[in-house]
Amino acid sequence: MAISAEQVATLRAQLAGDFTEYELRWERLEPTARATYGALLSAAFCEAVERRFNESTPIEEIIEFVSSVRARSERVTDDLDPRVAERMILAVYTNEEIDDVDSQTRGVVQMIVLAALVSDAHLDDLGLDELLGEARKLADQWLE
Repeated sequence: MAISAEQVATLRAQLAGDFTEYELRWERLEPTARATYGALLSAAFCEAVERRFNESTPIEEIIEFVSSVRARSERVTDDLDPRVAERMILAVYTNEEIDDVDSQTRGVVQMIVLAALVSDAHLDDLGLDELLGEARKLADQWLE
């Protein structure tokens, strides 16, 4: 199943901070679309991480980034395990293993880190659409 425009619009609303729109769109998604939404989220996470970090990024920079994300709110501090977030960022472009991280934790970490990366990049509407377009292509490849 290919990623739909509705799935992209749902993630876009979430990243734009329009949670009312996100919830409305989420409720309208078919069960199969909800099941593959995680692929879109994962792909967007990978795309955003690759835009911010690379193989030569010192681990200290990743640790500092995750620390800054956790410091943004008390809720994020509670919800974001720093070691898991660091490992998931590293897994995008290294052989870091994250098989021990359950899918719910992965989703939470991906969403928090993705939202922080998008915020830090100061993406305008076109930039956010471009990121999500690339994520959609990648997720479609994974779902083939």
